[in-house]
Amino acid sequence: YKMSQIRLTKEFRFEMAHVLEGYDGLCANMHGHSYILSVTVIGKPIQQTGNPKLGMVMDFGDLKKIVNPLIIHRFDHAVAVMANTAMHKRLVDAKFARIEALPFQPTCENMLEYFAELIMAQLPQGVKLHHLKMHETATSYAEWYASDNS
Repeated sequence: YKMSQIRLTKEFRFEMAHVLEGYDGLCANMHGHSYILSVTVIGKPIQQTGNPKLGMVMDFGDLKKIVNPLIIHRFDHAVAVMANTAMHKRLVDAKFARIEALPFQPTCENMLEYFAELIMAQLPQGVKLHHLKMHETATSYAEWYASDNS
């Protein structure tokens, strides 16, 4: 029988502070969010008899092994800031332990694009990143879709 493409989603949660240097509102001040990152991959379930992953697009545990070290363990309880800015220097001078200095403004949108690049580079053959969705608050989120960026 014909095997369908299936989308698989795993949700990840992390706490992160950020500063939007030069922003014209309250987010120019350091503040934090409880982020919810949904990672959706797409592929055809494995049909190889004897394969321990038979019937799976990808093992949820294998997706965790990609996303946790690349994103969650790195950004959870960190302060994200644009590198080489006044705030970055102040955080370093204040000896903040978990600073993530990034080559871009750490908005939800920019973080998603960066996360997509990190995840895509690690996915197994035959599995593609379909989309990412990241809630910054309970009512505000951004989305990245592979189809919008091909």
